[in-house]
Amino acid sequence: MTPGFPSLAERAVDAVEEMDRPDADPRRLERTYAQFWLINAVVSGWRRNYVRYLRPLFREAGGGSLLDIGSGGGDVARSLARWARRDGLDVEITGIDPDPRAHAFASAQPAVKGLTFRQAFSSDLVAEGQVFDVVISNHMLHHLTPEQMQALLADSRQLARHLSLHSDIERNPWAYALFSIGTRPFFPGSFIRADGLTSIRRSFTREELLTVTPPGWQGRQHRPWQNLLFCPPPGRVPGLSKEA
Repeated sequence: MTPGFPSLAERAVDAVEEMDRPDADPRRLERTYAQFWLINAVVSGWRRNYVRYLRPLFREAGGGSLLDIGSGGGDVARSLARWARRDGLDVEITGIDPDPRAHAFASAQPAVKGLTFRQAFSSDLVAEGQVFDVVISNHMLHHLTPEQMQALLADSRQLARHLSLHSDIERNPWAYALFSIGTRPFFPGSFIRADGLTSIRRSFTREELLTVTPPGWQGRQHRPWQNLLFCPPPGRVPGLSKEA
C-alpha cells in the first residue's frame, strides 16, 4: 500500500460518507452537488459510456428513454441529455433520487429539454409499471447494503427494456492516492475530497463485485479504475457489439 494511506485490502463497509448523513451541513452539501459535474467529468467516464454503449443503441432505435437511478445533483443525466440532443437523438431522460435534498438541487438547475427529475426509489417506478429503454446508475453501488444492491439490480432489470448499465468506482490503492493528492488544493467548503476517499474505500474490486452480482449480469473494467455492470451483456443488446 502507498505509504501514509490506509489499507484497501478489504471494503470499508462501515464507513459513512458525510453527504449521506441526514444532518449534513446544507451549505457544504449544496456545494458538493454543484461540484459533482467536474469530478464526474474527470473520473466517471460517462462520455465514453455514452459513445460506446448508449449512442449506438439509441441511433438504431431512433431515440428512446433512459432512467438514471440515484441521480444526485443531476449532472450525469444533464450531460447525457445534452449529448443526445447534440447528436440529433430524441431521448427522454428521467433522473430519480429518494433524497429530498438531492432532488431539490437537481430540480432547481436550468431546465434541459427532454430531462425530468423525480424524488423516488426505483421500487416506486416498478410498482407503477414504468419501463425505460435504458437504466443506468453512477457511483451508487458502493453506497448500498447487500440487500439494497440485490433489490436495485432486480428493479433495474424490470425497468429496463433493453439495457441496464451500472458504473461504479473500483477500489484501488493508486486511485486512492491520486484522488487524495489531486483534490487536496481544490473543493473547499464541500464534501468532495473526504467523501471521494470514503467512496474508494467502500467500493468493490471487479472480482468482489462479480461475486455479489446475480446471474445474467456481466462485469467489465474500464480504466482508470471503473467497474461496469451490464444486463444483458453488450453482445446481446441491439446496436452493441461484444467489443464495443
